[in-house]
Amino acid sequence: MNELEQKAYIFGTIFALSNKLQVLGDAFDKNITIKQWLFIVGVSKFGEPPTVTEVAKFVGYSRQNAKRIAAALDERGYIKIIKDRNDARALRIILTQKCTEYFSRRSQRELEFLDRVFTGFDADLTHSVYQGLTRLEENIEVMMNNDC
Repeated sequence: MNELEQKAYIFGTIFALSNKLQVLGDAFDKNITIKQWLFIVGVSKFGEPPTVTEVAKFVGYSRQNAKRIAAALDERGYIKIIKDRNDARALRIILTQKCTEYFSRRSQRELEFLDRVFTGFDADLTHSVYQGLTRLEENIEVMMNNDC
């Protein structure tokens, strides 16, 4: 394959892999969808309770989709949605003890899942893929900020 064909392959494969990972992730745990899991991971990356909008931007969801996911997680007790003290329009997200305990119980299974996904990857290959994805992410951010 020439370079253009490789780029086209990578571009298309990202979408296909995303769909396949969603199927695998949803099958991994019947209680939490992979999109809900990513939302929770996003919340956990902030030092202070983030707003729904901040989490949406961090994980790449629309605000409306993030609100829908947050509502479902709130209803099931994994997060708590609270109004911001300074801006009543802003909704902040707090992970509950139920969420923390639930994910603590499944952490070993998550590590095993990750190991299976990356079977055959050595440290060099992992690093190269990481660098490539990081560069793609940077390029996409620039395109989104300039073109949208």
